[in-house]
Amino acid sequence: MNLIIRKATIFDPKSHFHNQIVDVKITNGIIEEIGISLLNIDTHEEFHHDGLHLSQGWFDTSVSLGEPGFEDRETIANGLEVAAKSGFTGIALQPNSYPIIDNQSQVHFVKQKAANSATELFPIGALTKGSEGKDMAELYDMKNAGAVAFGDYNKSLPNANLMKIALQYTQDFEGLVLAYSQDENIKGNGVANEGIVSTRLGLKGIPNLAEELIVARNLFLLEYTGGKLHIPTVSTAKSIELIKEAKTKGLKVTCSVAVHHLILTDEKLEGFDTRYKVTPPLRNDEDRKALIAAVLDDTIDCITSDHNPIDIENKKMEFDLAKNGTIGLESAFGVLNTVLPLDKIIEKLTFGKELLNIGNHIIALNNKASFTLFTTEQNWIFTKASILSKSKNSAFLGHRMKGKAIGIYNQGKLVING
Repeated sequence: MNLIIRKATIFDPKSHFHNQIVDVKITNGIIEEIGISLLNIDTHEEFHHDGLHLSQGWFDTSVSLGEPGFEDRETIANGLEVAAKSGFTGIALQPNSYPIIDNQSQVHFVKQKAANSATELFPIGALTKGSEGKDMAELYDMKNAGAVAFGDYNKSLPNANLMKIALQYTQDFEGLVLAYSQDENIKGNGVANEGIVSTRLGLKGIPNLAEELIVARNLFLLEYTGGKLHIPTVSTAKSIELIKEAKTKGLKVTCSVAVHHLILTDEKLEGFDTRYKVTPPLRNDEDRKALIAAVLDDTIDCITSDHNPIDIENKKMEFDLAKNGTIGLESAFGVLNTVLPLDKIIEKLTFGKELLNIGNHIIALNNKASFTLFTTEQNWIFTKASILSKSKNSAFLGHRMKGKAIGIYNQGKLVING
């Protein structure tokens, strides 16, 4: 699709056109011209939107979709359409489908299903067979098939020796190990953050220690083995301190935080609404503020929606029995823009491409056109009508938003929300 985008404010600190209001002309998926009042002599289609901004394409490092096996929750086709309309030119797909993505044939399957989408899909391969934590999966074969990292979604590896071997083995092919951190024995039957709220509500608590012990263990292992480790969805102030210390030692460790942990606290559980049941659990405001500070000082490398669609049968039920997870693609930018400066939001929503060694395209002449279209000032409320996903389990229903993702241009396609 050949296109001229009119009067867009470029937001790309690496671009010569940063903070300029310009037209962008795209021909055959390449940025052909950038300037003011460009002539349309080639009958390009045109797009204009009030207050339009353009940045490098956003990337989400943790998205669950369901297919294969849980198509009632979400399909790959619709999930990628949701991602595109939410401003994401690429997503890393978690392996928690049925069957689990733990071999090259499953990697090939999801990549083929996503082949013609504007939003690109990059599979995460399971670290262990069936994500059962017992035997290491076929990591090298999956890497060759297109897997960009290896981890068992929201499952901590209890076997420290297996984690050690994984960190050593993946060094041979520059593989990245994802290490979700939660000690299941300390978690026990906990369903909410251990603290004043869980005590008052009579909910079994999950102490911060359950996360921090495994973070510390995995950092010790990384220091011993070398290699590359990513700790997803950290949620406590102490975890941040441990990671910060590891970075000062020169260890190759990165981490992410989920949008909902930057915005919400365990106070939301007062009504026993299972939309707020996530893993790790929503923490207290002290931890939330520590996470915000860690984003601002770059201890946290990227922000993820941790989009996890759950069908109504498994979500709208007794709190103790409901599955963990919230959808988050549609609400990610609008809610982040209420608590973080724009430069940090864009930085943390694009770092995933660097983390996973995926091409990052500066907005410059003759580069691939791969960018996100958004506004920054519009105030609005996130309602059920805002949800594009098949599942509706959003923790942000009724939440105030500022600014909105308009869509993307990527893979030669323009996708607009609305």
